[in-house]
Amino acid sequence: MEASELLKKVRRIEIKTRGLSNQIFSGEYHSAFKGRGMAFSEVRQYQPGDDVRTIDWNVTARFNEPFVKVFEEERELTVMLVVDVSASKDFGTSKQFKKDLVTELCAVLSFSAIQNNDKIGLIFFSDCIEKFIPPKKGKSHILRIIRELIEFTPQHNSTNIAEALQYLTSAIKKRSIAFVISDFLDSNFETPLRIAAKKHDLVAIRIFDEREATLPDVGLMRVRDAENGSTAWIDTANPETRARYRSWWTNHEMTLATAFARSGVDVVRIGTAESYITPLRTFFKAREQKR
Repeated sequence: MEASELLKKVRRIEIKTRGLSNQIFSGEYHSAFKGRGMAFSEVRQYQPGDDVRTIDWNVTARFNEPFVKVFEEERELTVMLVVDVSASKDFGTSKQFKKDLVTELCAVLSFSAIQNNDKIGLIFFSDCIEKFIPPKKGKSHILRIIRELIEFTPQHNSTNIAEALQYLTSAIKKRSIAFVISDFLDSNFETPLRIAAKKHDLVAIRIFDEREATLPDVGLMRVRDAENGSTAWIDTANPETRARYRSWWTNHEMTLATAFARSGVDVVRIGTAESYITPLRTFFKAREQKR
């Protein structure tokens, strides 16, 4: 992509997503996530009514009278975007490709974060870690993230969500809000998911296309796996073939739902044929009510 075309595309995405962030999401983002952590501030003498669990026993022993730890709401958060860049992102049968939806989602979340003075970082993954951008603040940093989302070309096509979650757990030392954005067409990642969810506030944003749920009845069709390159002929006119595929999809959905529930991970499902505004707003409001 030429530099001038890239700049125009970045600018279009900035105008659209920044406007949405200003008008719709920033307040709801703030309500959903601000104050979810408490940071140590100081110690002071114990006062009647203080929670005995906050007593600092080391200071109490030193001065021979009770002291308590005082905590204050953390005002600055770290937000991580953990983005699947495998080949299945290049799919879409309706309004847009998955990758275009992901780009706008990341931009909206990024602008919402910086409006609240939060740091934002990025991890691209396929079946390996493709790129890591450490968390920083500022508009120029957000624009860099958008540029990377538009023009980045991964080295690998396959998906390994477990690898991405393990990297997040080891690379980001401080507790963060981590949005894992993927179609989750993968398996065997529940253990690293559970470990990552204990350290970070993990949110799964599942991107899907409605055509992935069912096979159309269009007769003999040649299909290709975008991630491993294998091809096959499928008789979609056969009801049994369509039923087997539908059964596989339903089982995959149930397996994912179980893994997320066991790990305590919130899930937002967003399709390529719909606006992401309503699912995000619904999620933010639900998180606010859980606080």
